[in-house]
Amino acid sequence: MKFSCNKEALLHEISMAQEIISSRNTLSILSNVLLETIDSTLFIKATDLKLGFETAIPVEVVQPGITTVFCDKFLGILRNLPEGEVEFDQQDGNLFIRPRFKKVSFQLKSIPSDKFPELQSINEDQYFQIPQRDLSEMISQTVFAVSDDETRYFMNGVFFEKLEDSIVMVATDGRRLSFISKSFSEGIKKFESIIIPPKILNLLNKFMVGEGLVDLAVTEKNIFFKIGNRKIYSNLIEGQFPNYSRVIPKEQTFQISIKKDDLYEALKRVSVLVEQKSRRIYIRLIQDTVILDAEESEIGSAKEEIPCIYNGPETVIALNYLYLVEPVKVIDEEEINIKFSEPNKAITLKAKDDESFFHIIMPMQVD
Repeated sequence: MKFSCNKEALLHEISMAQEIISSRNTLSILSNVLLETIDSTLFIKATDLKLGFETAIPVEVVQPGITTVFCDKFLGILRNLPEGEVEFDQQDGNLFIRPRFKKVSFQLKSIPSDKFPELQSINEDQYFQIPQRDLSEMISQTVFAVSDDETRYFMNGVFFEKLEDSIVMVATDGRRLSFISKSFSEGIKKFESIIIPPKILNLLNKFMVGEGLVDLAVTEKNIFFKIGNRKIYSNLIEGQFPNYSRVIPKEQTFQISIKKDDLYEALKRVSVLVEQKSRRIYIRLIQDTVILDAEESEIGSAKEEIPCIYNGPETVIALNYLYLVEPVKVIDEEEINIKFSEPNKAITLKAKDDESFFHIIMPMQVD
């Protein structure tokens, strides 16, 4: 195999491939990236057995061929090469890498491609399209709430289902729940409800540029995405996701309206002195005022007052501050509504002018 291409074009794709590869597979075939040249195209593949990635870029092919090389070192070489054209020549179990106009060369050992796992594939007619912007928002509003408790593996991913002309995504760890629903006018193919691992969702948010469409397809055991020339898929999490509708409050008596930026910045400041184990922060409510209060034993305390719109009884609510700051961070609206009925019952966060999503948080015990 022998080909040449622009360094930057290849570097971008190999960076994405490295994101797929598991760090636990060092120096095995799973730590390698597959390179194959056909006609005037270089195909690039990577997998950790649970996820797969494939992309293609135009190159100048001198001799077609196929091989695999250690992705991490290949990426390191590419990052340190000078700008411009780079020549690649695979022979005798090695890949030789030489920039066209510099007297420097690298040699990487290669492993034959027949040892590389076969990637999953799906018929093109099984894909349907949704806007990248919508999918990116849905991921951002849910993925942080996924449980990391491996004993409840069915909560280790984001629930994904089709309801009439809408797609719903839900994540929960048992103490909080994030929900978002988006309606699409047409073209959403029927699929059974699934649970998607967070790794592929976080990668998708890196791959998507926010404009255009993303193709996706769902099978019994996998979910597939296409963005331009790039394809990425993941195994699904098996199991029964909790009935999330049972924990959504039907009515909540009191409401706080507050500026998103005011709340977010105050949370960041006060959380400097939050108790590290419990992460407890107190929200004290009085007429048109929110007081955030945190204390770290034997070190110090922090308090900040924020103006708001609130007309209810004086109340103290204790929360894990991360459960509050993470949803506030991803709400892209100027004003947030916080609803509750009692200090020890679930509170709901949502944007003032967007009903498509909400976040539910269970309070902590008030000492």
